[in-house]
Amino acid sequence: MTELFSNPIFGIMLSIAAYLIGMLIYRRFPHPITTPLLVATGLIIVFLKMTGISYKEYYAGGSYLNMLIVPSTVALGIPLYRSFHLMKHHIQSILLGILAACIVNTVFTALIAKWFGMDFFLAISLFPKSVTTAMAVGITDKMQGIATVTLVVVVATGILTSVLGPVFLKLLKIEDPVAVGLALGGTGHAIGTGTAIKYGHTQGAMAGLAIGITGIMYVVISPIVAQIILQ
Repeated sequence: MTELFSNPIFGIMLSIAAYLIGMLIYRRFPHPITTPLLVATGLIIVFLKMTGISYKEYYAGGSYLNMLIVPSTVALGIPLYRSFHLMKHHIQSILLGILAACIVNTVFTALIAKWFGMDFFLAISLFPKSVTTAMAVGITDKMQGIATVTLVVVVATGILTSVLGPVFLKLLKIEDPVAVGLALGGTGHAIGTGTAIKYGHTQGAMAGLAIGITGIMYVVISPIVAQIILQ
């Protein structure tokens, strides 16, 4: 059994099965709490706890699915190309909106970290929580933070965005496709973009654009905010 659980195929099949169950539950009971990714995450945690299978054994296969994040993010360039005219028309609003979001996000994170007396290196590891995984780890490494902490908060932020994002958009009555896409992609990175695609091609394209611009701006803004507030 140990050989079976440590086989990469086990982790892959468990992830796919959990997500399919999550999809079935969401179709039957559509609600932000029953978001497939959130349900799948919970199912995998419960399954590993009940069976005593270590996360290391599961991740032997799960890591292969994790590798697909980068090519799937690049593939978002297809809907972006189809909506290129919208990007040109709203370029100023897009850049200013993402810049403001990055500044507010990093400043708020820094102030909360300082308020609770967090260690400097732990605090800066929280900064790129709204950046897609590949770029977030690079930002943390450059700032000498803790990559494992960054990975946890990035995944948690993405899941929370996919769950709470549609709720807040509905409450605030935000329906403009460009605004919806930028909000979900700029906050929830790849996971938020998956939610944006459900709204439509334009929303998905804008979310994909937000991923790239947000990552670039975080590279510049994060060290400055950390230097001013945390030190």
